[in-house]
Amino acid sequence: MLNKILPLLLLTIGSNAQQKELSFPSGMYTESIPSPSAELVGTVKAYNESRSAAMMSWHPMRNEMLIGTRFGNTQQIHQLKMPMGSRQQLTFFDDAVKDANFNPLNGSYFIFSKDNGGDEFAQLYRFDFSDKKTTLLTEGGRTQNGNTVWNESGNKILYTATTPGNGNRNVYLLNPMHPEERKEVIRNEGGGWSIADWSKDEHQILLNQSFSVNETCIWRFDMSNGSKIKILPRQAERTVYNALDYGKNNDEIYLLTNKSSEFTYPALFHISTGKLEPLVKNLSWDVNSYMINKTKTQAAYVVNEAGVSKLFIQNLNTLEVTSVAIPVGVVGNPVWHADNQRLAFSLSTYQSPNDVYVYELKNKKLIRWTESEIGNMDLSQQKAPQLVQWKSFDNQLISGFMYQAPQRFTGKRPVMISIHGGPEGQSLPNFLGRNNYYLNELGITIIYPNVRGSVGYGKTFTDMDNGFKRKESVKDIGALLDWIQQQPELDASRVMITGGSYGGYMTLACAVDYSSRIRCALDVVGISNFKTFLQNTESYRRDLRRVEYGDERDSAMARFFDEISPGLHADKIAVPLMIVQGKNDPRVPYTESTAMVETIKGMNKTPVWFMMANDEGHGFGKKNNQDFQFYSTIMFVKAFLLN
Repeated sequence: MLNKILPLLLLTIGSNAQQKELSFPSGMYTESIPSPSAELVGTVKAYNESRSAAMMSWHPMRNEMLIGTRFGNTQQIHQLKMPMGSRQQLTFFDDAVKDANFNPLNGSYFIFSKDNGGDEFAQLYRFDFSDKKTTLLTEGGRTQNGNTVWNESGNKILYTATTPGNGNRNVYLLNPMHPEERKEVIRNEGGGWSIADWSKDEHQILLNQSFSVNETCIWRFDMSNGSKIKILPRQAERTVYNALDYGKNNDEIYLLTNKSSEFTYPALFHISTGKLEPLVKNLSWDVNSYMINKTKTQAAYVVNEAGVSKLFIQNLNTLEVTSVAIPVGVVGNPVWHADNQRLAFSLSTYQSPNDVYVYELKNKKLIRWTESEIGNMDLSQQKAPQLVQWKSFDNQLISGFMYQAPQRFTGKRPVMISIHGGPEGQSLPNFLGRNNYYLNELGITIIYPNVRGSVGYGKTFTDMDNGFKRKESVKDIGALLDWIQQQPELDASRVMITGGSYGGYMTLACAVDYSSRIRCALDVVGISNFKTFLQNTESYRRDLRRVEYGDERDSAMARFFDEISPGLHADKIAVPLMIVQGKNDPRVPYTESTAMVETIKGMNKTPVWFMMANDEGHGFGKKNNQDFQFYSTIMFVKAFLLN
């Protein structure tokens, strides 16, 4: 039975003097997966207890902030009042809280969003510090709410919400203290809309409309007469224009664009004259973020140099740029304090999880605000990830990050290839968390490739897998298998492929095409049939995905989908397969996984392990489910990659 439910298991681990019971999730459906032993659970415990911290929002008047971190089963909002201070938990939900924003007037409350069971239909809530109570602000149901932007006075917000049934993403106006008075102010067509900024006089709203990763445009909505005018591009042009903020007046717009360039750079656009003024020139890498302070005098921006973040501060009056010395790693979510003198951001390195840092402009100091625990992991022998490159079938240069097993492991090392999702994503040299177990305890080397279609290497590279070019990214993995065979320290006879979402599709496609060259494959929330995926993914995503993958309603594309969909060629899979799925996944519906499992089972050719969490969506977010997935994956790896 596919829906065989795993009974609640209680395992006793530890010594007789101090025993601890560990319960596995009762809502986890499994097939063919053995129960983890108490010995395994105890062995991997040191790798299960790391946590991280993410910057959310500065208090508007004080030197304190809201961060996201986990002390229980899911990420919740915590208040942090000083560097390295105690984290005071404010929200207590079964599901993770994704973001939070202080009321910019006095910080008496904050707004946050949360979904149910990973369904991504997030609602907005208000948390009041006066009584610690939470109030629902949005209408609930199957609507996706977010992208909040405050007015200058700090007493109203604009936010976007999807329309049930058709996926349109409209703009609403709301007073958080009187949510019953919310009203629709902009009606849009399609799901790719977001709010960039709201002018100080509250008359103008800047909107971004996204068609694909390499095609976005900017609109301006006039609150006084209801007109909506496209500002950029002014003619038909397939280019990225992402509005960020109004400038010092309503005629100036700060934006990110890749016009006449392979890479994204910041610019200032003058609406009346049509002049586009680049602010940073001669870039050979993308600017990932460009955050402008409240007085429009300074901007902080992050350059993605082959995956490594470089942080800069720019004077907006002189355009002078200053480099900020930070540890080698990946920067996320820079946020200016209202005093314009402090910049907070999150930073991850290969040896430390995501933590919050603050750069103080006045004294040019970098101050660490959190230091998250890594459990009992011993990373003393951890090697820095190595940037590796190989040529694909067409001589296109492909790269990735290789995390090598410690030197105490001798001989050729087995390899795990982990492919990112998106496909408009990028593998970065981040902290591996529990995946350090594969390196340190099992001696497996892990490679994180950035196949064609990844971002960060120019818009031409990102477009290389679109439509009928889909299988060319799979060939990039075939070329990586060739490269592994040439490396004296790697064992080409012991290779495992894994990935999530689009990386899950890549995993299944590799299992179809390269079964004779790999040992096993692990697919997490992957696409098995592009036609059924596009028909069943949530409506607010469907048109955006058709631009990337192709339109299944076109007969030629439908035939091509039949050629490349792994579920229709499962007879070619000759290696053990593990499939992981969340029942509430709105992106890749669970039917993509169940159909694949049933197909493989019907052929009775190769083992297939399956798990599906009833309270998860596009990947597991709850620690108890993550732990169980980890135990099962280790058993799968030991049984089919190492054995």
